[in-house]
Amino acid sequence: MEITQMGIAGTMESSDIMIRLEPKETEGIELNLSSSVMQQFGKQITRVIMDTLKELDVDKVTVTAVDKGALDCTVRARVSTAVHRAANDSNYRWRTKG
Repeated sequence: MEITQMGIAGTMESSDIMIRLEPKETEGIELNLSSSVMQQFGKQITRVIMDTLKELDVDKVTVTAVDKGALDCTVRARVSTAVHRAANDSNYRWRTKG
């Protein structure tokens, strides 16, 4: 999916994550993550974000994520929503398995 504009999803509330995607001209994903639980779960949060972007065929994107202790399912949902908003695409492909 091609990112053509800024897309934002999530909140700064406890147990949520704010995801902001912006298009970039060069290949690859640039991820800037800050988290209140970075020491314990930073690698897992990064993995979930990157896996979700890969599943949605997203490249050439800058991701800014501010985590407040979100569960993996919330991270996936926020990333997916931000991608669809940034790609101006309303054809959601819902997953049935975790």
